[in-house]
Amino acid sequence: MSSTTGTPHPSGADLGHGRELTVGIGAGGLATADMVLNIGPQHPATHGVLRLRIVVDGERIVSAEPIVGYMHRGAEKLFEVRDYRQIIVLANRHDWLSAFSNELGVVLGVEQMLGMEVPERAVWARTALAELNRVLNHLMFLGSYPLELGAITPVFHAFREREELQAVMEEVSGGRMHYMFNRVGGLKEDLPAGWMGRVDKAIANVRKRLPDLERLIVGNEILEARTRGVGVLPLSTVESYGVSGPIARASGLDVDLRRDAPYLAYGELFGDKGPGRVVTRTAGDCLARLEVLLEQVHVSLDLAQACLDRLVQLPQGPINVKLPKVLKVPEGEIYCATENPLGFNGYYLVSRGEKTPWRLKLRSASFNNVSVLSEMLPGQLIADMVAILGSMFFVVGDVDK
Repeated sequence: MSSTTGTPHPSGADLGHGRELTVGIGAGGLATADMVLNIGPQHPATHGVLRLRIVVDGERIVSAEPIVGYMHRGAEKLFEVRDYRQIIVLANRHDWLSAFSNELGVVLGVEQMLGMEVPERAVWARTALAELNRVLNHLMFLGSYPLELGAITPVFHAFREREELQAVMEEVSGGRMHYMFNRVGGLKEDLPAGWMGRVDKAIANVRKRLPDLERLIVGNEILEARTRGVGVLPLSTVESYGVSGPIARASGLDVDLRRDAPYLAYGELFGDKGPGRVVTRTAGDCLARLEVLLEQVHVSLDLAQACLDRLVQLPQGPINVKLPKVLKVPEGEIYCATENPLGFNGYYLVSRGEKTPWRLKLRSASFNNVSVLSEMLPGQLIADMVAILGSMFFVVGDVDK
């Protein structure tokens, strides 16, 4: 005999709201209970409006179901009624921490369909900006993740470094988050006079102060106790769910599109004499994911510095290709994937020869990275759920599109 009492609260704002209690009378009249809890969609640990429906037996999670769609804007359908210049405005918004990288996927796909050769200065400038954007993304999570575990100080250090780099990103593009600096054929305009020197100084300052942030995270007894051995994601699960990016590499998946399917200037940067390297761990736990993110900041700063050094050596010249007033893409299809800060970001473009795409399908990294929670959370303690959820490094807009 079983009965269900209560219904989920529509907001499911925290652990105390929205519970279903299923009681079963077992052998000998012993009463057992499974409780269904709604975490989110408005909860400090969910990085935005993500909802998790978890079934718990005491303090242990029995099952978990991520419920997405609270931020769904239908971006893929909106792409189809905008020309290739206008799409960039929408494309940079689904993962608002990786706006420059989002733009890149669209313009690279269109350029390949057009068979367009982009000026060398644009290639190296794009690569530098993409790596600076990667650092900005990672610093956000390096500050906010310890905050979710109860450590307040790291977020102030992370934001200090973010402000240093955001200043030069804003100077070159005019935007702090949504840069809108990529164009089909290159960049919107040339780099400001003296900008490369200011970026060089910003990178040096961030490098000098990063140990302040690392001292608060690396070797922290409380943080390690909350993360070591917690939320282990096996390599086999990574592969079956299509998980990518830092999360996958923390489980031992040695894959990075910058090295394995190079675009922009990454072929040279990840070559034998280049500074590029793929950061991996094998533990696959919350701590390993944090370590990968921290080390990748150093690698990206090295890559951005190498791009600046090359830009200084290049002669003055164009930074974009002059386009016709109405840009039409030849009939055909292409899939263009880039290694975004959170993982694989792919655009599948189908053209009928018009100025707007017939279809433009987005494969975002966060969707796969969140889907795997249904495998990771069962068997874990409720107290560890926040540590696991925060270590998955996702943006809800990137999940919902």
